[in-house]
Amino acid sequence: MSTVFDERQCTLGEGPLWHPERQQLFWFDILNKRLLSRDNGTEKTWQFDEYVSAAGWVSRTELLIASSSKLFLFNLETEASAKICDLEADNTITRSNDGRADPKGGFWIGTMGFGAEKNAGSIYRYYKGELRKLFSDITISNAICFSPDGKTAYFADTDTLTIQKVALDAEGWPAGAPSLFVDLSADGFNPDGAVVDSEGFLWNAHWGANHVARYTSDGKFAEAVSMPAKQISCPAFGGADLQTLFATSAAEGLTGEHEGKTYFAQVKVRGQSEHRVLL
Repeated sequence: MSTVFDERQCTLGEGPLWHPERQQLFWFDILNKRLLSRDNGTEKTWQFDEYVSAAGWVSRTELLIASSSKLFLFNLETEASAKICDLEADNTITRSNDGRADPKGGFWIGTMGFGAEKNAGSIYRYYKGELRKLFSDITISNAICFSPDGKTAYFADTDTLTIQKVALDAEGWPAGAPSLFVDLSADGFNPDGAVVDSEGFLWNAHWGANHVARYTSDGKFAEAVSMPAKQISCPAFGGADLQTLFATSAAEGLTGEHEGKTYFAQVKVRGQSEHRVLL
């Protein structure tokens, strides 16, 4: 059973991140250019001048944030920003979307067209000062997450109704071509954000279907956690024991009272602690 964690309605909630040192959840409302959080029950909001969508934690006070034009370091206490590198800054039709830090300290980030233009997006990895394009011709980048042993990355192009997996080398770079992990086309489910638990099972938000589904490491459906909001966008594990499954949602195009809020559910399995980004 899921419960409301935060009542604020996000037009496009995304990128939930449990900061392990702060024991605090952060998430984004992309279309309203906001970073949101709760601190001891108090609502926190940071407003930006461009779309922001995903983050990794660098220190207790700093996040690496992806925006429509760059990756930048953001200090949660002073609100100071420092650009790390451009991210398709010369491409006016794309913005950042889904992203997550990997076990080696790299940060993966996907882009997509503002209007989900066909094949306009890509997936990148920032690692040791270098931003490298990994995959191109992506329409809606999503589901970036990693196996506990750091040997496999997962990602989705929502437009294809599939989740892909790719082997990683010792430095965390793709070691071959991606292959199919889950095909959701028969059920008509749209794969959105995803996270992997400590047992290596992948939890994927199915946009438009009111739930987060869990899959075994070989891509078989295991269970689903229902959510009140229709457009669940991305899950994250948090809480002191990492057994709280948080999930963002989007009110875009909908009018119901449950839409756009952020939810949580207690689950029996532990998640992985979010990895620190090494700049």
